[in-house]
Amino acid sequence: MAEQVRSMFAEIAPRYDLGNRILSMGIDVMWRKRTVRESKASPGDKVLDCATGTGDLALEFKKRVGPAGEVLGTDFCAEMLEFAPSKAEKAGLPCRFEVADAMNLPYEDNSFDVASIAFGIRNVDDPLVCLKEMSRVVKPGGQVVVLEFGQPQGLFKYPYNFYNKNILPSVGSLVTGKKTAYTYLHETSAAFPCGQDFLDIMKAAGSFAEQRAIPLTFGVAYLYIGTVS
Repeated sequence: MAEQVRSMFAEIAPRYDLGNRILSMGIDVMWRKRTVRESKASPGDKVLDCATGTGDLALEFKKRVGPAGEVLGTDFCAEMLEFAPSKAEKAGLPCRFEVADAMNLPYEDNSFDVASIAFGIRNVDDPLVCLKEMSRVVKPGGQVVVLEFGQPQGLFKYPYNFYNKNILPSVGSLVTGKKTAYTYLHETSAAFPCGQDFLDIMKAAGSFAEQRAIPLTFGVAYLYIGTVS
């Protein structure tokens, strides 16, 4: 499964950012800003952003930690990462980027103040292993933050599901030429544990002193924060 996901993201990498902005109508930008605020990252902190893609969340963290802080963005898809350094340079936000698998991070224990992953944990083979790895490299008292799609309930559920199932793959196909990637997005986001179900996975990791969930935009996305024990 991992190789299929890697290949899919490699194919859409050149137009990934454009697809995100159009399909989310820019709301994903606000979600990332909220993720950084809730992470408690401070000037001078060291941050690891897993599944960083083209670096959007890494750059938001760099704004927060400032010149004295460090941000390392990693992804298992080298083709996605190719676009990140130029974005960082253009924005005047120097970050490091490396190819690395979030389920097997090549970093020492207690190396970071914050570890994050945005819209990536549903793509790993085992989210529990990923959470354990992320918490392993974070200092006790530091934060692991996960931004991921959810499943809205109530009246908003119906227009959202229609959009996700019918409109998103078609528009995604027009923008990137790869409809299968956006069909995959719909299928995985509809099936991935969210809310309390994901908090239960965090508890099972045995790595957090506490964990909490924040629904975003009526539950279209969720932000999960775990304090490393």
